[in-house]
Amino acid sequence: MKIALVGTTAACVYGFRADLIKALVAAGHEVYALALDYDEKSREKVQKLGALTVDYSFSRTGLNPFSDIANTLKLAKILKQIKPELVFSYFSKPVIFGTFAAVLAGVKRRVGMLEGLGYVFTDTPSGTGYKLRVLRQVQALLYRLSFPFLERIIFLNPDDPVDLIDKYRITVKRVDVLGAIGLNLQDYPYSPTVAKAPISFLFIGRLLAEKGVNEYVAAARLVKERYPQTRFVMLGGLDEENPGGLSAATLKQLVEDGLVVHPGHVSNVVDWIIESDVFVLPSYYREGVPRSTQEAMAVGRAVITTDGPGCRETVVDGVNGFLVPRWSAQKLAEKMLFIIEHPERLEKMGQESYRMAQEKFDAQEVNQRLLNLLNI
Repeated sequence: MKIALVGTTAACVYGFRADLIKALVAAGHEVYALALDYDEKSREKVQKLGALTVDYSFSRTGLNPFSDIANTLKLAKILKQIKPELVFSYFSKPVIFGTFAAVLAGVKRRVGMLEGLGYVFTDTPSGTGYKLRVLRQVQALLYRLSFPFLERIIFLNPDDPVDLIDKYRITVKRVDVLGAIGLNLQDYPYSPTVAKAPISFLFIGRLLAEKGVNEYVAAARLVKERYPQTRFVMLGGLDEENPGGLSAATLKQLVEDGLVVHPGHVSNVVDWIIESDVFVLPSYYREGVPRSTQEAMAVGRAVITTDGPGCRETVVDGVNGFLVPRWSAQKLAEKMLFIIEHPERLEKMGQESYRMAQEKFDAQEVNQRLLNLLNI
């Protein structure tokens, strides 16, 4: 078959779709990987996977209807030239407008996948403002218009179809829950936790409010009042254009005060996980199933995360870590203090994380389930 994968960035293609592309190519399919921002290096990476790279244009976040219509027509023209038997779109705008484009191009088979509901459907501690409520209604309308043209829509966690399909009464032929996209587990070697003072906590993610960075920092302050030697590491980039992003000046001050360690951009994330004792993700973003948590679990680390959609799929409370309420630095600090005062629990929790990762996050098994859902 000719299969067109319609996504967003090139980094997402080779970062998150690599195993799927290799599986499709190995099965004899011709794969076209569409992305918005290929450069020479990223194009080469994707081509090495066996896919054909295709450029297309779209605003990832804008809601200019005239621009979106024009780009949908351009995408339809590209798909007409490729003539795929199947268009598989992932992420919000590709699912909406990629589906419309596929219909216009006469592609008979169309499947979409949402890896979380994203920023528009993320609740905030200050409530949902008027602008966000309007954006939700607009996006729900676009889903309502596009989903009936899909043979199925795939989600990663069981909360998302309830909060989207059921709540907004969206018609779709079939809904499936895949679970986590998964990892190449060979890239994440198991490393037993050898708890020793001081305990080291690790946060990985963009330094944004919705990823829980503010709660992580506030909890670090509370913990350091009692155990000042405790280590708090943050891996992730700044996004100062985002209103919820940590500023460079604030981050610099946090580092200078000795509250957190922030090494800047690192390429050896696995080494940092191995050097840590506990992985922490206090996210309230509408995650699918967070990849960073999967990586930490595969290495064998206990996890503290929020009892929210996507995040709760990674932790059995008290078994491989702890679930805490969203937006509560106090509850987060309490669990951190418990671990500091009961370090003997870490080895067993890490073993449970490793067991769960082997059971649920093997990319080969996940991709086979995905291929079954795609009926190819």
